[in-house]
Amino acid sequence: MLTVLSPAKSLDFDSKLPTRKHSLPRLLDGAEVLADQLAAMPPDEIGQLMSISDELAELNAERFRDFTPPFEPGRERPAVLAFAGDVYQGMEATAFGERDFTEAQKTVRILSGLYGLLRPMDLIAPYRLEMGTRLATPAGDSLYAYWRERVTALLADDLEQSPGPPVLLNLASAEYFGVVDTKQLGAKVISPRFLDAPQSDPSRLKVISFSAKRARGAMASWLVRERIRSPRKLPEFTGLGYRYDADRSTSTEPTFIRTGAAA
Repeated sequence: MLTVLSPAKSLDFDSKLPTRKHSLPRLLDGAEVLADQLAAMPPDEIGQLMSISDELAELNAERFRDFTPPFEPGRERPAVLAFAGDVYQGMEATAFGERDFTEAQKTVRILSGLYGLLRPMDLIAPYRLEMGTRLATPAGDSLYAYWRERVTALLADDLEQSPGPPVLLNLASAEYFGVVDTKQLGAKVISPRFLDAPQSDPSRLKVISFSAKRARGAMASWLVRERIRSPRKLPEFTGLGYRYDADRSTSTEPTFIRTGAAA
């Protein structure tokens, strides 16, 4: 069983690393092609492409110009410790032990607009490139066209080698998971849902974006820490106050709810 996550826009390249473990992205050649293409674009064009401010456009133009493999520990940073958004706050990988990092490397994958598919300990340079960006590439008019075949094939290979049954646990956003060709993958896909309701009206269950992101990270962390390698254990997840709801669940969409004070 493999768990897939989205990356994050927020990055942390300053805090002290809790481990020296690292690896290199396996699709780095594809990332270099994209970085070279973007490095040749002026900042204002990058800003329009990504719908970001002039300041962020300048920053990311500089990042693409500075993209210089081969990556080295100390300059680049393991992906799971570089991303700092809601998912990764929920995951709390900075508290992992060495054996947890080893387990995560076997069972967790991160989809990326620039790197295609990352393992947690793969070194990355600072970047911003969302999977939904409409960038014309050598393979087509989008990053989906650019990455779909290679990402799907690599996920299929990883699933064959992963512990447990051939199941892909989708904890990524729809934008990122859209790069996976599930028909070609040849594995069961399970996509958990996380719903919240206020104490005043427990019947008003809905997806709250930042809460769901943190829950996805918390579930990924729980799977790693507890060495959960089968989807049959998913109903036991109780992180952040969520509880499994059998009535709202299906075999491919287990649903977890949080109501009242917990929500």
